Amino acid sequence: MIGVTGATGQLGRLVLEGLRAAGQGAQTVALARRPETVTEPGGVTWRAFDYERPDTLAPALAGIDRLLLISSSEVGRRTPQHAAVIAAAKAAGVGHIVYTSLLRADSSPLSLAEEHRETEAELARSGLPFTILRNGWYTENYTGSLGASLAAGAVIGAAGEGRINSAARADYAAAAVAVLLAGDHAGKVYELAGDEGWTMADLAAELSRQTGRDIPYRDLGEAGYAAALAEAGLESWLAAAIASWSARAAEGALASDDRSLSRLIGRPTTPMAETVRAALAAL
Repeated sequence: MIGVTGATGQLGRLVLEGLRAAGQGAQTVALARRPETVTEPGGVTWRAFDYERPDTLAPALAGIDRLLLISSSEVGRRTPQHAAVIAAAKAAGVGHIVYTSLLRADSSPLSLAEEHRETEAELARSGLPFTILRNGWYTENYTGSLGASLAAGAVIGAAGEGRINSAARADYAAAAVAVLLAGDHAGKVYELAGDEGWTMADLAAELSRQTGRDIPYRDLGEAGYAAALAEAGLESWLAAAIASWSARAAEGALASDDRSLSRLIGRPTTPMAETVRAALAAL
């Protein structure tokens, strides 16, 4: 029996699709804060699972052999939330936890890395068998704002000429499914990233090619990018965080030559151009 936390999230939904496609749907438990809002249950069992209610977690994990712990979306609350899930998994007799961490979490300069490091340490202390999937950046982190780029006539950021080895969210979901369905990944730490690196200028060039417009990349520097994001309506703390991640990309934080992701999924990772095409089609 496989459990998937964050099952209504963007990554969680793709993992559920992959498990169903592999014939695992009847042996899958989808864990979500509000499962009653799910309109298409999709042949899996749904259970309420709220990171902020630790006393309810262990009963929801009853009978689960392998648990995919998808990192919480609540930055700043991840460490206690993840610790509660790990403790509940141990109490419930879960046999193996697979955790979605961050690319090179042990050394990454990204502000996001600390909570992932703390969670990885908590897993090591738990005594439970575990596998770490250190996910790199999702290409959708960038293509989600292509509409704004088209409206503004430019792609903006602070990544300079830094290489970004992103992959599609579906690639990372496929890797999680592969690990959940196999039995030989305990104790492994996988650095997951896209096969082909690209720069923000490359993204702008691809957007220009596919739209037939001239959309340049404008590097605003960290402070300038944060100001632009705040002016666009983001909360100041979030604007500053996103700008800092972009600036760290300029220093190589999102680049990787590791090919573990394509090896796990048995195919090349999704090219950036393909994710751009899908995003434009959805506008």
